[in-house]
Amino acid sequence: MVMIAIEYRHTEQEIDNPTIRRRSTKAMVAYIKDLMFDMQMGDIPSKFTETIIEEGPNTVLINGRTIPEIIEGLEIKMLEVEDSCDLGTGGKVVFGRPTLDWDKNYIEDVPDTIMKNAIAKVFADENKNSIPVIDQ
Repeated sequence: MVMIAIEYRHTEQEIDNPTIRRRSTKAMVAYIKDLMFDMQMGDIPSKFTETIIEEGPNTVLINGRTIPEIIEGLEIKMLEVEDSCDLGTGGKVVFGRPTLDWDKNYIEDVPDTIMKNAIAKVFADENKNSIPVIDQ
């Protein structure tokens, strides 16, 4: 089975944008650890590494690739009402930013939908490369 390795590289500087989703590196670490827990509960082998760097932009690598590299060319769509699992129940009214809105200057602002799609794409790509073909 494929291992999902997530690395969060960040400086020790405070994040200077109060409008992003995760306003500190500690909040981002907690978010990624929650994702790791969910994957491990689903029997997906995964590991998390936090790396503190001297300078440069903060970034998340999934199996060595950045999120923008992974999702390049993907068309990420929200589920239509009839495709979602809450059919028959009232929809949520949400105030705030659109779900897919992302300030790409801050990896800490990555939407949950994009992060999970990136992880799923890496998982699918890695599994595609590791499944043996059986000739009959």
